[in-house]
This record gives sequence, C-alpha cells and structure tokens, in this order.
Amino acid sequence: MRKLANSELERKNISEFKEADKTPVIIILDDIRSLHNIGSVFRTADAFLIEKIYLCGITATPPNKEIHKTALGATDTVVWEYAKDVVEVIGKLKEDNVSVFAIEQVEHSVLLQDFTPVKDTRYALVFGNEVKGVSQQAINLCEGTIEIPQLGTKHSLNISVSAGIVIWDMFRKMQLEA
Repeated sequence: MRKLANSELERKNISEFKEADKTPVIIILDDIRSLHNIGSVFRTADAFLIEKIYLCGITATPPNKEIHKTALGATDTVVWEYAKDVVEVIGKLKEDNVSVFAIEQVEHSVLLQDFTPVKDTRYALVFGNEVKGVSQQAINLCEGTIEIPQLGTKHSLNISVSAGIVIWDMFRKMQLEA
C-alpha cells in the first residue's frame, strides 16, 4: 500500500464545495469555549458537506487564528452565522420546519445507533458547552435528544469528538444508506 498525496485525493475546491448538494444538517454550537473545538467542528462539517453552522453565545467566530489552526480553511467553505441567543436560533429553525435535536444525556434520549433520520427532513443538532453541556432551556425547545452511548468511566466526550461521531453517523444514514 502507498499513502496517497493530497493531490490524489480529488477534493473539491472552494467553488465546487459551495455549489455541491449539502447534507441537510445544521450544527448549532452553543457557548463553546475552546477555539480548537470550534475549528475542529468546522473541519468535520466541511468533510461531510454540512449545510451550515450557527455559533451562539460565547462561541468565538472566524476569522481567528486559533480556530484556523484546526479548521484549516473550513471557515471559508462552510456557511456559518453568529447568533447571540441559541433559543432564538432554535425557534427560527423550527419555524422553517427543521427538526432540532440536542446531543445530550437526558431522560428518554435516543441512542445514536437507534436514531433514524426521516427522508427529506432537515435536521439541526445542538452541541453545548464543554462543562455544562446543552442548556435545559435549549433542550426544552428541541424535538428530542440523541445520546452517544459510552461504556467507560468518563461522563462525557470532548465536544469536537462528539460532533465528529454524530456528524459521521448522520451523513452515513442520510447520504450513504439513502
């Protein structure tokens, strides 16, 4: 086996990315403290052609050199918008018939492997603060919650890891298995 050079990977350029059909998923980052986590989510969103990212509350916005370290240019491809209040963003998306789910550990959550996206439905996924998670106020507005099963001793995963797992799973179910 030979490792492929970047030039052999046949990736889209920025124009091709902007024109490409997107995975009907919107990411909402609420009160994310780490600039590296933000950049990592942008990079994952680029990889799986995610429709848009909302940056809410204290979540920093591009341009920012610390976000750029992990985003590696994905802030130029993925559409994003800043909104101070996550509650308003969730309300707006619901008015636009987007199904909004929090990624959180709550009573009656659906395990990620058991979640089946409905065909021709747009989804928004809310990821919360590294310490406090998704706020109860935001959870109350969501259609439901999705939980990543964990079997070890830790109570949670890093937000960028959680986003990567959930985005891949949604992409796989919506694009590859559709």
